[in-house]
Amino acid sequence: MQNQQTIQGILSIAAIICMVIGWFNLFSPEINNLLYKKVFYVLIGASFFVQAPMLINKNFMYAMYGAAVLCVGGAFLPEDSKLVMLKTIGLFVGVAISLTNRPRRS
Repeated sequence: MQNQQTIQGILSIAAIICMVIGWFNLFSPEINNLLYKKVFYVLIGASFFVQAPMLINKNFMYAMYGAAVLCVGGAFLPEDSKLVMLKTIGLFVGVAISLTNRPRRS
């Protein structure tokens, strides 16, 4: 369990770094776009995938896996696709589940 939490934390921090790079345009537009619109969602999806088995309410585990699939799958859709919003939906669903189903510390 501790190893999963460490992996999930590393993935989340890497995703935040990608988001910050995209916000501040630290690299060329192509690299910023790749990090901010692709790699960020893949890392968040991977984080959701790792987090899913650790949820308190196991009924939400499959929803978290679904959110992970939406994030990762949506990241590989063309930017002009009408389905590209799926990655954002996956992000919101995953964050909502994550915030409401955190393991309680004793």
